[in-house]
Amino acid sequence: MKQQAISMREMLATLGQMAQRKLWLGGAALAALTVLMGMALLGLSGWFITATALAGLVPATALVFDVFMPSAGIRLLAVGRTGARYAERLVTHDATLAVLASLRQRLFLSWARPQGARLLLQRPARLLQRLTADVDALDNLYLRLLVPAVAALGAALLAALAYGFMRWWLGLLTLAWLLLTGWGIALWHGLRSRKAAVRRAMALEAMRAQTVDLVAGQTELLMAGQLPAQVQQVLHSDARCAQADERLYQSEAAAAQAYGAVSAITLSASVLLMAWLMEQGRINAPVAALGILVALSAMEPFAALRRGAEQAGRTWLALRRLAPPLAAKVEAAENPQQPMQKLAVSLQAVRLRQLGPIDLNVRQGERVALIGSSGAGKTSLLHLMAGELQPDEGVVQARSCSWMTQRTELFQDSLRNNLRLADADADDEQLWGVLQAAGLRSDVMALPQGLDTMLGEGGMGLSGGQSRRLALARLLLSPDRCWLLDEVTEGLDAVTAADVLKRLVQAAECGARTLIFATHWQREASLADRIVYLQAGRVRAQALRGTPEFEQLMARLRPDALGAVAPQYICFSD
Repeated sequence: MKQQAISMREMLATLGQMAQRKLWLGGAALAALTVLMGMALLGLSGWFITATALAGLVPATALVFDVFMPSAGIRLLAVGRTGARYAERLVTHDATLAVLASLRQRLFLSWARPQGARLLLQRPARLLQRLTADVDALDNLYLRLLVPAVAALGAALLAALAYGFMRWWLGLLTLAWLLLTGWGIALWHGLRSRKAAVRRAMALEAMRAQTVDLVAGQTELLMAGQLPAQVQQVLHSDARCAQADERLYQSEAAAAQAYGAVSAITLSASVLLMAWLMEQGRINAPVAALGILVALSAMEPFAALRRGAEQAGRTWLALRRLAPPLAAKVEAAENPQQPMQKLAVSLQAVRLRQLGPIDLNVRQGERVALIGSSGAGKTSLLHLMAGELQPDEGVVQARSCSWMTQRTELFQDSLRNNLRLADADADDEQLWGVLQAAGLRSDVMALPQGLDTMLGEGGMGLSGGQSRRLALARLLLSPDRCWLLDEVTEGLDAVTAADVLKRLVQAAECGARTLIFATHWQREASLADRIVYLQAGRVRAQALRGTPEFEQLMARLRPDALGAVAPQYICFSD
């Protein structure tokens, strides 16, 4: 599925829609208010100290000098600045976290489409990078770029206003100087560090993927003698990351020196201008002190842009990576249409890549075994029936199906919640019932916490046979009348496999369910009412139980060490 392109403006608009506008604007306004109060506090404090000192030199002036109003103003500004800063942190972080949460949800939904699970499994490290590091990088856009830029603009306007009362042209000159140097340095720093930030992000992603491969395939790499080579790849990526960090540090140091130089120039110029204005009698000493301190604090908000500018390249890369899934329309996986009344599945002239054309009907309550060599199309056919894949041509009609795949998918959660994936409303009595049917009740009862036992990542804590039985119990809990089974006993010993199949068929018979299973084993195919033989993506033969053709197709399959499981010998001893 091709994803449409999305412009940067559309991307920013999409992000802006994920949080309430009042949060965005309120956070920026509070940030600007915090800066303005801080500058006003510093300027008023300087004026008050200077004015008080000068008034104290003349006894008559000291007696009439009003210290209460300025001191009250200083206290008000101090308390207001603290409150504004606290409110700004709350609002800006609420807005940012709301956007990031909505973004992660939208990314998940964009992947929740046919064949999405398969795509996720192909590059888990990369997709994990998108959901974590890339999404987190976007907080830089608002918290470290937009908000500081608005706050810096407010500081420049306040400084320009203060100097404009002294001389109108001085106010304009101050505004131009602050914006040109403050924003200019940030822009220069962002452009200079862009490549290094991108290289660092890509090196980190490569190192994580290589580390995952190293940990997961350590045994194979060791046996092949490639473990040192894989370690060297990780070290190489780490070295690339270190080089990028060094360049970022150098750019950061250069930006800090630039802001320091501009601050020194601004302060020196303000001292000279205030002295010149005092010499001309335009202002007095307290006003001069106010002007110097305002100039001193005016560059501080611009310096806050330094961190955001350093990570601008990383933010740009994250935006570019996340743009395609955000642009994709979220479409729920469509379930196949309902077939005719007596049919569970109906495929009519279905084609999918190398599969087809295929015509196949499965009656309700029928057991059908799909056989054929690896790559013949068995699993793809199950994907079509489940609605996980959509056909290129033809019509797929199927009733609601539950699918037990080759791999037992268990999650880092309690046993109870792993079972309730099939039925969220199931009570404990139902859970114990399906565990009994799956032959796992006694094992779970032996656990100290029973159904509340927590499983590790990927179901760690259970053996392979127990994991398969738990997956079987979850299947039994499903209300669907059609079960799709893909190599359900692969990797199990013969005794466990035979027991799982017996319990599976018993449950299917009790509920009059349809069974469609892909298999390479005689033990599974022996349970079928009909065998469908696939070759090169097409149905080459079909045979009903009791016919010579059925036995011929059975002979193509791998025999079980204990023999096939015949339906008449189904028993459920626990």
